[in-house]
Amino acid sequence: MPEISDPHHGSSLPSAPHSPVDPRLGMLMPAEAHELVTTTDAAFIDIRSEVEHFFIGSPPGVINIPWQDAPDFELNPRFVQEVMQAVKSKTRSVVLICRSGHRSIDAGNRLLQEGFQSVYHVLEGFEGDRDEHHHRSSVNGWRFRGLPWVQC
Repeated sequence: MPEISDPHHGSSLPSAPHSPVDPRLGMLMPAEAHELVTTTDAAFIDIRSEVEHFFIGSPPGVINIPWQDAPDFELNPRFVQEVMQAVKSKTRSVVLICRSGHRSIDAGNRLLQEGFQSVYHVLEGFEGDRDEHHHRSSVNGWRFRGLPWVQC
């Protein structure tokens, strides 16, 4: 298992002060997440909406289970059940990715509250933070870091 970066463990992320981090939630930089999901049986779950997942792109092999989805972007009431169906065991490691690393904190916290034992979230997310022109994928994130991704 790769060494895990944990620059914000047990605190709120500066870019998401609305999302306190459960101290049990692991944090991975994109390259660390890529290593973990390609060298272990960790489940890799993209919690973005189906539209984001299919049209913006996603890491290859990731499972899309939206935390929120169109048309109203309410929380997915079956999120925990769908994750359990995909991973089969609450002891299997789960790696969550979203657009910029905010929603995955909330989703990770929820999975931990529901008894999942090993949950990680990808710092920076798939597209990362916005630059001075409000564009993503130009400052940080999975795509910016040159990691594999696919798009329909």
